[in-house]
This record gives sequence, structure tokens and C-alpha cells, in this order.
Amino acid sequence: MSQLPVIYHSDYVAPLPDGHRFPMPKFRLLRDRLLHDGIITPNQIYQPGEPPQTWLEFVHHPNYVNAYRQGTLDAKAQRRIGLPWSAALVKRTCTAVGGTILTAKLALEHGLACNTAGGTHHAFPDYGSGFCIFNDLAIATRVLQAQGRVSRVLILDLDVHQGDGTAWIFRDDASVFTFSMHCQENFPARKQSSDLDVPLALGMEDDAYLNCLARHVPDLLAQVQPDLVFYDAGADPHKDDLLGKLALTNTGIYRRDRFVLDSCVQAGYPVACVIGGGYGQSMDDLIFRHSLLHRAAVEVYQAHRL
Repeated sequence: MSQLPVIYHSDYVAPLPDGHRFPMPKFRLLRDRLLHDGIITPNQIYQPGEPPQTWLEFVHHPNYVNAYRQGTLDAKAQRRIGLPWSAALVKRTCTAVGGTILTAKLALEHGLACNTAGGTHHAFPDYGSGFCIFNDLAIATRVLQAQGRVSRVLILDLDVHQGDGTAWIFRDDASVFTFSMHCQENFPARKQSSDLDVPLALGMEDDAYLNCLARHVPDLLAQVQPDLVFYDAGADPHKDDLLGKLALTNTGIYRRDRFVLDSCVQAGYPVACVIGGGYGQSMDDLIFRHSLLHRAAVEVYQAHRL
């Protein structure tokens, strides 16, 4: 039986100044934890490359792409992103986009695949925001559409923050359905209009969250009938997340991921997963929360004999 494809590259990690609040080491540590715990083996890890600039420009304005890659963005635009520029960060950003493209292609081939990065849903065509530089979900969608691999796509975004950049990019596009279930009283202050937004109250716990999700996902799949689902499995709805404001437990996050993946795979829709946001005091605890996606995915992959 084949194994769940997992996508990782050592370039997913780039140096940041000491004390920066973005948990950059988590991408490498997630890969390490999955291997250490025996969730995956080295031979099921796929390594992406950087996409050509023309692929980035399917979504982003050439002037913005060039300015970011060359390090000539103005200070205000750089502050909005929240990450200090470096050549290593450019490489990291582009490689992570390549990772989501590869994840999508492998999902079409295997039925399910998981990146160990991705979910940069706050990036707009001409600027970055909220630690997001290029919108990997949007770029991967456009690449696969351009290559004739898919026509209709569902972006199922369960990061605790609204996928505002993704919503705006596809606002007039009937071929891409954007769904965002997020904490209402959270970043971004100015929300965009997804095809379906489900704003949640502060402090929502496991059962209420999962009941809300169950009311939407099966109908969404039946309505959209996508060729591919992108699943942004943010770990930041967790009760201990520093930027979250919801109150899911580890069990709740796992049940969420298992429900989404089971629902998609049982209905015959391939799923490409990205890890989305997650911020914590304890790096070990944060890594475990992110790993719940891959633990659920391995179980779904084996249960459905993909």
C-alpha cells in the first residue's frame, strides 16, 4: 500500500532576528517530530523546488514580485508583512509556494497530501500582510488550472484568522469557492467577503466548533463538487495559541482535521493540506498541535486505502 505524501524542504526555515515572534523553526521541527514519532518515514517525504516567477505572477503583480525578490520594497510595505527581508527569506517564501503546488499535484495523484508549511492567506496581489508574502493557495490554484489539471477548486480555510487575501483574489471567480471559518474578533480588522464566511464568537470550545463545522462541510462539498480541495488547517484555534482567541483542545483540533479529511476523501474529492498559522509559548506544544493534521491524514489515508 502506498504512503501519504508529505512535502518538506530544508529551505522552509530562514533565519530571523532573536526574539522575533514568528516561530520560524517550527517547519523543520514538525518534520523532525513526525519522523521521531513514527508518523511518517523518510521515504514518503517529497522535496519541492522554487516555482518560476511567471507562476507567482498568475496572482501577484510583477512590480510587487520583483520588489520583494530584489529587496526593494519600501519600509511601510515591509512592516505590513511583519518579517524582515533577507535573501534566505525570499528563497524560503518561494520554496514554500513550490511546496503547496507540489502538494496539490500529489493530492490529485494520491487523493491526499500534506505540506509541512503553507497557508499564506493574507497575501494580496500587490502587497503582503500578517507574515504572508505570496499567497500559496491562490498561486497553486492558478497553476493547476493553467495546466488543465483542475477547473473547480474549493479552498476550505480553518485558520483562526479570515483568509482575506484569498477571498479578495477570487472574489469574482466562479471557478474557485472560498470558505473561511474564523474568529470574528481577530485579525484582520477589515474582513473581505469569502464565498462563505462563518464568523465565530470569542472563546468557542470543541463541541460548538465541531457542530458548526459539521453543518457546513458536507453541504459545501455537495454544492461545489470541486476537482480539488485546499485545506488550510491552522493550529491557531487552539486555546493556548498566542494569537487565536478560540478555545479548542488538542482533541478538538484532531477531531476537526479528521472530520474534514474523512468528509472529503469519502466523497471522492482530493485534498491538499497546508498547516496555516500557529503561535505558542511552548514550541514543543505548538509542534504537536501542527502534527495533529498529519496524524489524522495518515489515519485517513490508511483507512481509505488510498
